[in-house]
Amino acid sequence: MSNQLCIVLDFGGQYNQLIARRVRECGVYCEIKRFDTPISEIKAMNPTAIIFTGGPNSVYDPSSPHISEEIFSIGVPILGICYGCQLMAYTLGGKVESCEKSEYGKIEISQNSGSLIFEGVPEKSVVWMSHTDFVSQLPDGFSVTAKSADCPCAAFEAPERKLYAVQFHPEVTHSEYGKQILHNFLYNVCGCTGDWVMDDFIENTVAKLREQIGDKKVILGLSGGVDSSVAAGLLSRAVGKQLTCVFVDQGLMRKDEGDFVEETFTKLFDMNFVRVNCKDQFLKALKGVSDPEQKRKIIGTEFYNVFWDKIRERGTDGFFAQGTIYPDRIESGRGNQAGHGSTAVIKTHHNMVKMPEDIKFAGTIEPLGDLFKDEVRQVGEKLGIPHDLVWRQPFPGPGLGVRIIGEITEEKIKILQEADAVFRDEIRKSGIESELKQFFAVLPDVRTVGVMGDHRTYDHLIAIRAVTTDDFMTADWARIPYDVLARVSNRLCNEVEHVNRVVYDITSKPPGTVEWE
Repeated sequence: MSNQLCIVLDFGGQYNQLIARRVRECGVYCEIKRFDTPISEIKAMNPTAIIFTGGPNSVYDPSSPHISEEIFSIGVPILGICYGCQLMAYTLGGKVESCEKSEYGKIEISQNSGSLIFEGVPEKSVVWMSHTDFVSQLPDGFSVTAKSADCPCAAFEAPERKLYAVQFHPEVTHSEYGKQILHNFLYNVCGCTGDWVMDDFIENTVAKLREQIGDKKVILGLSGGVDSSVAAGLLSRAVGKQLTCVFVDQGLMRKDEGDFVEETFTKLFDMNFVRVNCKDQFLKALKGVSDPEQKRKIIGTEFYNVFWDKIRERGTDGFFAQGTIYPDRIESGRGNQAGHGSTAVIKTHHNMVKMPEDIKFAGTIEPLGDLFKDEVRQVGEKLGIPHDLVWRQPFPGPGLGVRIIGEITEEKIKILQEADAVFRDEIRKSGIESELKQFFAVLPDVRTVGVMGDHRTYDHLIAIRAVTTDDFMTADWARIPYDVLARVSNRLCNEVEHVNRVVYDITSKPPGTVEWE
């Protein structure tokens, strides 16, 4: 990577990825590394800036993650956030103590310091605090640059050493001038030039792919989701017909979605597109199964049985490509998750595929492996991929299989596909689609009594779900206007066969989850 680099050292904070995303939004390339990454490795990466994340521990606890004092002498500007702020003070000879009154949530701070990181920030502003310890005594050579009513060291610095610290979280949206503070650190203190640009990424990646692939073939598993679609777009631009995309349509996608994916990629890109229609195979494997975890396992197993059989037919004399993105690599425990000792595997991501032992490729290609989701979408737009696909909402790997509660049947799939299409159509027409992060229909496998015309009915209930959220860690149910809900209900009961009742899910996360299964 030839760009200037900011390293985020992760001390276990929940916002580690958010910090990195904010840095990249400022036009600076950023990578997350464990807190115990050797200093020699950090030096070899030649960073322009280093940021310490927050974390749940207390710095005076010997079992907490710590860092060598050497890092403060390598000549790279450092910003400590929350736990990282306390760690900087503690490591350099200051004192950290438990708060008499903890700060959590939106807190007003005051600054009138002339600090480079507070340039353009008013004397008083609201920030997001989340701490039970505080810096009670600064190390020699540091001075306070901001405070709150209950925190005398809300920010401090040693500008001649280019060491800065804030007790609050500038990376979250609740901090009014948080992004300005990060921008000031990167540009005013570190001298960053903003050389992380998506146009350059596309051009450089295509050139590297051509060099790496040469005249070999590439096979990509295309789900129709954002990540695999953008990966396909990049590979198509790089090697054209050397790319084959295998699209497994298991019959559990939204209405007409399989046809939309096929039409998009056969018309838009120069590649070989192979669609495998296997709904009957999946329905047979799922017959009589109602447990959600068992359904997930069966759908996942059948998907890869179909996929790898198709790969065996076509041969493996080239590369295997995946739509892996940067958060997939972090979440799957590949060396970036802070902890005591070894890295914990949080989850195995669907974008990271384990190959059968009998299948041997020349190598694996992950063209999006350094990008966050919002950056992937930027690349997709610049490649000319349709807006509806680039901005596709999160869709579970097992598809509608986990939005049909209980046993999955062909009839239930058809009912849910039609209901979901009606709901989505009304949301689009209402003009509120951009306000919702995710919305969909669920078939709970509940039948209720109804009256249609002069006839008594006993048919399916449809539940509709819509949420607003910044990060999906928490989510609130969307306040859809009553007139929109009325139109949705009316159309569902009149246009979708076997539906006679509609309910709206008004559960936030927590205590609920976004999906029902």
